[in-house]
Amino acid sequence: LMKCFYSSSVSEDLGCRRGEFSRKHYGSVELLISSDADGAIQRAGRFRVENGSSGENTDYTPGTWHRTDVHLENPECHTRWYFKYFLGKVHQNYIGTDAEKNPFFLSVVLSDQNNQRVPQYHSILWRKTGTQKICLPYSPTKTLSVKSILSAMSLDKFEKSPREIFHPEIQKDLLVLEEQEGSVNFKFGVLYAKDGQLTDDEMFSNETGSESFQRFLHLLGDTITLKGWTGYRGGLDTKNDTTGTCSIYTVFQGHEIMFHVSTMLPYSRENKQQVERKRHIGNDIVTIVFQEGEESSPAFKPSMIRSHFTHIFALVRYNKQNDSYRLKIFSEESVPLFGPPLPSPPVFTNHQEFRDFVLVKLINGEKATLETPTFSQKRQRTLDMLIRSLYQDLMPDLHKVNNMLNRRSFSDVLPESPKSTRKKEEARQAEFVRLGQALKLKTTVKGDATANLATTSFCKKEPWESQSFCSNFPHEVVCADSWGQSLLVSTDAGILLVDDGQPSVQVFDKTLQIKQMHVLEALDLLIARTDKGKDSRLLVFRLSAVQKDIETKQMIRSKYDCRENKLERTKGCHLYAINTHHGSELRIVVAIRNKLLLVTKKYNPRNSLTSSSLLSSSESPVEEFQYIREICLSDPPVIMTLVDGPTGDSDNMICVAYRHQFDLVNESTGESYRLHHVETNKVNFVAAIDVYEDGEAGLLLCYNYVCQYRKVYPFNGGSPLIQPSAYDFHFSWNQVPYAVVCAFPYILAFTTDSIEIRLVVNGNLVHTAVVPELQLVASRSDIYFKATTAVSGSSDSSSKEMSSRSSPQTPTVYEIPERPLSSLEGEVLCKNLYKIPLSNLVGRSIERPLKSPLAPKVITTTTSSGIASLPVTHSLSLSRMEIKEIASRTRKELLGLLDEPIPKTESAQKQKKVPRRQSDPKQGAVRSTSSDRIISSSFESYSEGCHLSTSSDPDTLANREESSPSSYPFQLISLYDEDIIDLK
Repeated sequence: LMKCFYSSSVSEDLGCRRGEFSRKHYGSVELLISSDADGAIQRAGRFRVENGSSGENTDYTPGTWHRTDVHLENPECHTRWYFKYFLGKVHQNYIGTDAEKNPFFLSVVLSDQNNQRVPQYHSILWRKTGTQKICLPYSPTKTLSVKSILSAMSLDKFEKSPREIFHPEIQKDLLVLEEQEGSVNFKFGVLYAKDGQLTDDEMFSNETGSESFQRFLHLLGDTITLKGWTGYRGGLDTKNDTTGTCSIYTVFQGHEIMFHVSTMLPYSRENKQQVERKRHIGNDIVTIVFQEGEESSPAFKPSMIRSHFTHIFALVRYNKQNDSYRLKIFSEESVPLFGPPLPSPPVFTNHQEFRDFVLVKLINGEKATLETPTFSQKRQRTLDMLIRSLYQDLMPDLHKVNNMLNRRSFSDVLPESPKSTRKKEEARQAEFVRLGQALKLKTTVKGDATANLATTSFCKKEPWESQSFCSNFPHEVVCADSWGQSLLVSTDAGILLVDDGQPSVQVFDKTLQIKQMHVLEALDLLIARTDKGKDSRLLVFRLSAVQKDIETKQMIRSKYDCRENKLERTKGCHLYAINTHHGSELRIVVAIRNKLLLVTKKYNPRNSLTSSSLLSSSESPVEEFQYIREICLSDPPVIMTLVDGPTGDSDNMICVAYRHQFDLVNESTGESYRLHHVETNKVNFVAAIDVYEDGEAGLLLCYNYVCQYRKVYPFNGGSPLIQPSAYDFHFSWNQVPYAVVCAFPYILAFTTDSIEIRLVVNGNLVHTAVVPELQLVASRSDIYFKATTAVSGSSDSSSKEMSSRSSPQTPTVYEIPERPLSSLEGEVLCKNLYKIPLSNLVGRSIERPLKSPLAPKVITTTTSSGIASLPVTHSLSLSRMEIKEIASRTRKELLGLLDEPIPKTESAQKQKKVPRRQSDPKQGAVRSTSSDRIISSSFESYSEGCHLSTSSDPDTLANREESSPSSYPFQLISLYDEDIIDLK
């Protein structure tokens, strides 16, 4: 039983993380045809249909999705850089023309705003093709020039060198350029369709809706009176009632939304086509269709609507029997993929969760539609026209003596100003900041910026939130890998086994310097690359033998005790890689300069965890490995990744990166094929991640700021077919990462001071977390990282009050001063280890090896009566069938199939009493407060769906303890909560 559990758990863990990259979760393209009552074809169109069915079995199996994480993609708090970081702050703007004589603008600011005392350069390059944004680290000893910034943006040749713009009015023009990215407010159509209606004329002619439709409108937002309305109006008349007297309005996560409801727009008995209604709803990018009737009745099709503008339809049906909503999404074929994917089945019994899901889906859908050729070409023409017009207005003053363009040297350091005109420069900067702050205030008051998000961000538990794993870890980390729930870490003090809440155990002394390692529990193996240069070797150990040494405390191994563990022919290796799925055969490729050594180990049931423990600890696994062949490359590889072929016979490949290219090497023949050539002067290779989309191999190639997906097609007996594909895509990071981790549906980039989180399917940004002195430690299973936390020694009362609510290892935004990290006085810098559980990221129930190699720790829980309950161990005590039964029950509860819902927590019941709306006496209208809704829904969903077992389950208790708010090394931070505007 133990052998079966460990083997399945590890494969399931890796499979969920790397083998489930699939676009099927986001629907499939279908040709939809609509016909009239006589059967004659009226219209046809190709739409991607999302119905929540992804070919999953009805019975629960480990790895099946049981929830989806709902996020706004490319949120304005992370994409509207000029408004957030530049406007109202001292910054520099430059103008120039590239080699093709196309004008461009460059904006640069040095800021530590919201960055936990981590100063960074934020740079925006404005060109006719769009905006490019990068973040560069700040160094007080290393100068940064305009040329180096533009070079990082792949702009090295110029027709006219950049010159700085002094005039403060340039801020207004650049803000207009940023607004071309799209509006922060949205207007959505809502069309009511009765049962049996098959044409748009019939749907638009409905004067009133049913009771269920009215409840749906009440769920979406508030009914407001249009006449005199001062908020976002979405194109409706707020003076003369020509577009109706009332409408539905709401505020969701800082975005104002106006709904164009068909039954609320003017109705004309003489006009059967209802042109006035179609004029608004037909010009909405996104439309909700609320259809009455049973599931068996004729369903709505987008081809029923005559509109060349509407690209996304959300079909909503209400079921009275179980008080649930069913959702179906139609997207025009050219619209890029957008999330969140629909659950399976797409039925929502929790109405608040349904509202949040629909609004996020529609907002993401409209943003994705703006990237289609229809809209992107128009936006590009508008942006080109604005940039050229602004360039023509500024360039005539170039040769004047006292002009607005500075002739500063092209290589000057950015933060400095001319010393000879210090007072004049300070006066100019003061006026520059004053005008920028006034412009920022005006934009906020007008509603052209998202509202404050602070009230909602701290209540929603995000999947990437970390847990404190080891406080005050003093050692320098070289590499690490997870072992059960422990972490095997190579440090400057030797190899340590670290577990949460327990003292570290030394496994090897510091004479053994491990540079790279893999812990393979299913194969009872530890693989390690040691030393450096000519002395480097590849070592293999039995995990059971290492664990026996830990348990018996017989000895701490040194470098000289590992002679029998050295693999032959591996002397001088500088890199190695193993295959991801090694259920039948473990493959290792060792790089020794420009030679690749292929070594394999056949899977032997005798070497499972239970049977190997019976073997002598002195027995070395070296003899079980066999040398296969040697492959010569033109250069030493910087990165290596093994790609599994569909048959695993002669189609396995090795992806290598060197010089300016990524190549694929056939393991059987040694033939090399060019996969991708990097067209830049300097290349910083980051990673090549193997992902398997529906069983077919693909690669995420990461270098510099770029992450590119390339699909690999086996062809002619294993030779890959390398050619452009419609499945290929690429996106850019905001900062150059040193490591990239894929945990579908997310891909995480780690830099020296931030974690950038995007979606794999489209590269859209969902969050950026700034973490001081960040170091990724391990990521093959759960993600472990090391970060710096400042513990204040101040005796201030506010500090004491804050310390009572949060541990000193986990700073919150309120503790962050505006001083550099190195200049803080009275503070001790602690380096801690944190963990992001993989199960949180992939959103699944994963069977994982929870047994730690260390002795089990005891957790004492307190009952409601205050009496301590019996100790429970931090290990899994349930059988595999019991785990599946609990997981199956949880899935049914999440889908609303059980008669008795899980009782809500006391906090959730209190939150539910918060009023849903607040009246504004000044405006005489009722506005929706999205914070109340989100706070309530987040606590409800967290209490109802996040635990896989009852409160007495030891793993649940441990998870609750680990996921407390005091264990997060970073927090979600508001967009505008730090801005203090003074216009005196």
